[in-house]
Amino acid sequence: MQRINVKASTDYEVVIGAGLLDKSGSLIREVCPKATKALIVSDTNVAPLYMDRVKSSLLSEGFAVYESVFEAGEERKNIDSIIAMWAKMAEEGFTRTDMVVALGGGVTGDMAGFAAASFLRGIRVAQLPTSLLAMVDASIGGKTGIDLPQGKNQVGAFHQPSIVIVDTDCLKTLPEETFTEGMGEVIKYAYIMDTDLYGILKNVSDKKNIRDDSMIIEVIIAKCASDKAYVIEIDENDNGLRQTLNFGHTVGHVIERDNNFTLAHGMCVAKGMGIMIRASEKAGRLGCSEAKEMLDLIEAYGLPSDDPITPEEATKGVLNDKKKRGDIISVILVTSIGKSEIVKMTPDEFKTFLKEGKDQ
Repeated sequence: MQRINVKASTDYEVVIGAGLLDKSGSLIREVCPKATKALIVSDTNVAPLYMDRVKSSLLSEGFAVYESVFEAGEERKNIDSIIAMWAKMAEEGFTRTDMVVALGGGVTGDMAGFAAASFLRGIRVAQLPTSLLAMVDASIGGKTGIDLPQGKNQVGAFHQPSIVIVDTDCLKTLPEETFTEGMGEVIKYAYIMDTDLYGILKNVSDKKNIRDDSMIIEVIIAKCASDKAYVIEIDENDNGLRQTLNFGHTVGHVIERDNNFTLAHGMCVAKGMGIMIRASEKAGRLGCSEAKEMLDLIEAYGLPSDDPITPEEATKGVLNDKKKRGDIISVILVTSIGKSEIVKMTPDEFKTFLKEGKDQ
């Protein structure tokens, strides 16, 4: 079992290991000694697999446990789902000493975190991520929220968890595509800040079956969690360094929205990374050999590296992105493997940048 410390407005630990769902009650009780009630938030895919185990563990620690289960899918990441969570907590008399337990992937974690951040102006939340994407990224750092028809994560709040419990055994039940999309976020960390992680990913002999190697997977999750913790400590509220975590997301979120959220998030991030890599190479900001290496690695892990989205469509979509400041877009570029920068562009500059990349 590994423990990663996150130093933020609320300090907490990311606990990583096999079989931790059965210990979740005691781990949560350690950091939330005054809580008497817990609302487990999950979706219709995850709840049948893990709800009973988490509920039993919480009951054994004296919690009164309630459930809020929503229909699985990004399209359910909306205010109606949040209202159902608020209503359940209100009906059961939750107070500010009680808590929410997020059991699931990124959608679950984002919504459960937002429900906790907003109910009674803020109660505690424990994150129990069950997907690779949520384990390495979404569950850490306190970003919570919901989507609007105009864009992804348009409404939300920063609300740090009390603990993140990563049970690596949960990866065994993930559909292949869901695991693969999580690798998009893993590769992102390697490209923006972690050459050691890049070396690990590059040297894996059987990339398509990497999840069969539990030791490598635990190392990868721990490295990503450490990278995220480092960024959060420096820039919790996303005004500087934390924006580099959006590499591939600026265009990726537009691709998601334009496809009515029917495409997996990590797949869209991979497409966004590929588009930015090609554009950076064309603009002379990234070497040709490194660009090829980066594109090859994305594809080696079964991820797409391009999309038919036009520069005009991408730019129009980015105008609704929360990373935009006034008329300026914060564009994340990788200048060499392990190094990234934030480049400010106007919409016209961004469109030209993408167009030149598409024309190569």
